[in-house]
Amino acid sequence: MNLAKRSFANRRVLLASDRADRSEDLAAILVKAGEVEQMSTYDMPEDPAGNYAGVVVDIDLSSLSSVQMVRRKLTSKAYEDVPRLFVLSDALHRESTQAWSLGATDTIRWPFDARAIQQRLAMSFPEREEEIEAGVILNDGVSAAQDVLVKIFDKLPAGVPLTFKDISQAEDKILKSLRGSSLRQWLIAINKHHSRTFRHSLFVTGFAVAFAQHLGMRDSDQRRLARAALIHDVGKAFVPAAILDKIEPLTPEEESILSAHARVGFDTLGSQGDFPPEMLDVVLHHHELLNGTGYPEAIAGQEITDIVRMITIIDIFSMLVEERPDSPAMSHADAFAAMENMKDEIDQQILQAFRPIALGV
Repeated sequence: MNLAKRSFANRRVLLASDRADRSEDLAAILVKAGEVEQMSTYDMPEDPAGNYAGVVVDIDLSSLSSVQMVRRKLTSKAYEDVPRLFVLSDALHRESTQAWSLGATDTIRWPFDARAIQQRLAMSFPEREEEIEAGVILNDGVSAAQDVLVKIFDKLPAGVPLTFKDISQAEDKILKSLRGSSLRQWLIAINKHHSRTFRHSLFVTGFAVAFAQHLGMRDSDQRRLARAALIHDVGKAFVPAAILDKIEPLTPEEESILSAHARVGFDTLGSQGDFPPEMLDVVLHHHELLNGTGYPEAIAGQEITDIVRMITIIDIFSMLVEERPDSPAMSHADAFAAMENMKDEIDQQILQAFRPIALGV
């Protein structure tokens, strides 16, 4: 057992690892945020008895014996309120799935990024009152956004109408959460969501609000962009989950069903009467491209409004940097470079304005 002490004594972290080759490197990062106690997963105490702010687990997630050992410990009543961060060693979806099945509250990646890990610790294992308050505000914003997505993806297909008020009620909490924390913390918080479709909408919403705040938009314009982002994929509520969650390439028929979501969403909200025209514009046209090769109407150039151009850029960027079961996420730098090559398809001036948000996370 190796005990290292630093000044933040209230944030005492248990590092449970069967990765002797890298546990010291991880401990050296963790110790900068508090007190770290290292041990093997076999030596984890049966009852942490309130001794730890949280546990960081670094195991071979492909090893049945390692997984079973950790599962036995972490599923006990003594650990049920202990936050836990799992280390992922590759970009494969199965490691992430295994971690969340073991009750992960967040994940970190190897090779280790010290700054990112320390930020995750501050969020997941709060020490000071201001950190706890910021975490509450962040969670309120994420929860408000998720409540809207439940209404969109669960209730709307069941015949429960969606109203403009349903969307606008979430605005204050979403804007406040991103003002009081950071885009990075928002992305960390939402990355654990099991639904790819929910997670994507939350990604787009976070990036859109951060972009609006970075540009110094008026509060009313920040709200407009937040609403548009939150609702842009409403038509996917009517696409079968088997298509939305499919890992293998879609068939031409499935592609046709998926691409219809823009028109379906527009028609659905348009029939309900109280949505502003610009929101309907985003829902219908967020897959249009400036050179006229987009869908569903193949409009081009000045026919595409500024708010649609902004959401299109954020939507594409979010898709590229999200973790997906069918392919690894692109780095933010690579994703941005790929979009710079979409020269006549997206608004390059808006893209360059988005650069500090895209590359600053």
